[in-house]
Amino acid sequence: MNQKNIAITILFASLLFSGVFLWRSSGNENVSSGTDYPKYSLNMTDEALAARFEYLSAQGSNSCGGGKDVVNFLKEDGRMQGSCCGAMSLHSYEEQIEGLKKYSEYKIIPPDPYDIPVKWAKEMIEYNDQTELNPEQQVLYDQAVDMSMEGGPCCCKCWHWYAYEGLAKHLIINEGFSAEQIAEIWDLSDACGGEHGH
Repeated sequence: MNQKNIAITILFASLLFSGVFLWRSSGNENVSSGTDYPKYSLNMTDEALAARFEYLSAQGSNSCGGGKDVVNFLKEDGRMQGSCCGAMSLHSYEEQIEGLKKYSEYKIIPPDPYDIPVKWAKEMIEYNDQTELNPEQQVLYDQAVDMSMEGGPCCCKCWHWYAYEGLAKHLIINEGFSAEQIAEIWDLSDACGGEHGH
């Protein structure tokens, strides 16, 4: 390899390294600390929920790109907020928040799918990677897939898919959840945006 080719190779490697570094850094900066918007509560007023929606619908730290590994580059205390695809719908958002209230006793289930702690996502993805269902449990999981609107935890194999797959495994193994309950949680936890019937 001549000196010109060596110089070009070194330049390309430097640019590639810089791009990866900037991508990782920007991922960290774009994840909200979640301190400047109305906090979730079971008894939020309509006005507080509308203000929360207004804030979250303008956020873009939730992304469907990068698969499950995207969360590895995010700050542990950050939050993935907003929709990953289409614009959020206030009507659907209100229905989702209301529907998830019936599962509020289970602290492991996020009450707002458009505001997910990075730490929770990492824990659920790790749990998913380390956990296998037995044949009977797998039947329940597969039934939930068939019942759900998206054909699984999400419409694509993004971080949301793997995190909510881990959540489903936990709920089936530790809480005895049915296929219907898992499918309902997945549907209510849709974070793609758009208008949906829940």
